[in-house]
Amino acid sequence: MRSDFLFTSESVSEGHPDKVSDQISDAIVDLFLSIDSEARVACETLTTTQLVVLAGEIRGKGIYENGEWAPGIPDRVEQTVRDTVKHIGYEQSGFHWESLRFENRLHGQSAHIAQGVDASGNKDEGAGDQGIMFGYASDETPDLMPATLDYSHKILERMAADRKAGVVAFLEPDAKSQVTLRYRNEQPVEATAIVVSTQHAPGYFFHDEEGDEAKYGELRDYVKGVIADVLPAGLLTADTVYHINPTGRFEIGGPDGDAGLTGRKIIVDTYGGAAPHGGGAFSGKDPTKVDRSAAYVTRYLAKNIVAAGLARRCTIQLAYAIGVAEPLSIYVDLHGTGNGVSEPQLETILPQLVRLTPRGIRTHLSLNKPIYGKTAAYGHFGRKAEGESFPWERTDLAADLKQALGR
Repeated sequence: MRSDFLFTSESVSEGHPDKVSDQISDAIVDLFLSIDSEARVACETLTTTQLVVLAGEIRGKGIYENGEWAPGIPDRVEQTVRDTVKHIGYEQSGFHWESLRFENRLHGQSAHIAQGVDASGNKDEGAGDQGIMFGYASDETPDLMPATLDYSHKILERMAADRKAGVVAFLEPDAKSQVTLRYRNEQPVEATAIVVSTQHAPGYFFHDEEGDEAKYGELRDYVKGVIADVLPAGLLTADTVYHINPTGRFEIGGPDGDAGLTGRKIIVDTYGGAAPHGGGAFSGKDPTKVDRSAAYVTRYLAKNIVAAGLARRCTIQLAYAIGVAEPLSIYVDLHGTGNGVSEPQLETILPQLVRLTPRGIRTHLSLNKPIYGKTAAYGHFGRKAEGESFPWERTDLAADLKQALGR
């Protein structure tokens, strides 16, 4: 690895139109799993000016059976959508939780998919689709995440908390961040550039004769204060370049400013470009879909390897075929940072510690629960494993790994 380089990651807020779509899709997943823990859900969401459309395939007892909705479920779906938009904070003329138009185009799951995926007789539950999934961990932050992405998420998460708490009056839900760090010997040493663009109340802009320079200064100083609180002391220097609302004006945002779709922020959701991505989105999918569950277990395994001190960086890949239970391959890369352990050793040991079939993953991580709404903004990884939330962030496998290696 190069000893001196710049690397950049971005994040988007919960009010970004694609993230609005992700959160709606995952709210539907949670709703259905709360009714039937074995529900099958593939829910895609489109958001645009005053409109939310759901589409996809579903199946579940008490939800959608024999080609028909269970009584009362369509109303609960619509209410869940409106509650999600309200929680995000959209009460604007171009996108308002109460007055937006809603269309539910969800329908029953294909019988041809079901027959290949469901368990039957001596056949174990198969993967919901073919594909490759990656997990990653690095010791550059306490969360074992790439620092550029970790800080990008935390800047926007803090701003959203301040907006909802009324700390400042000018913030609106849509926002983006981007952090560029200089790395030396694989560790971040300096923030060279930080970009934050946030939707704002009228008047808080510049580059326009109607703008109020004093109000823009208030917004700029607030954002710089958040950045200073989030990034560790020493990374910000006199040479750090700030771009705060660089276009000047950002009053129209969210789905009114740009259409949103589920699954368009997969790099934001994972590792900020610091690790490979298999291409499959997470939000809107129940945990039988390996796009989601296998990506979670590879993060779990990689994080535990780093937490156990077996490596400073780790990437893991799994591959699946639709309808087939066992993974086709497992690949481990320690990026030359292994501590007395080899990749082939780990490739042998990991499947002995966690069964990597769809059902094995769901059982080990307790994924058949309504825990996904929290994942749909500010990243699926690097979060706190609390209660039933984010079980793939636990490091409870570290001791078993060391024991299996005779440590």
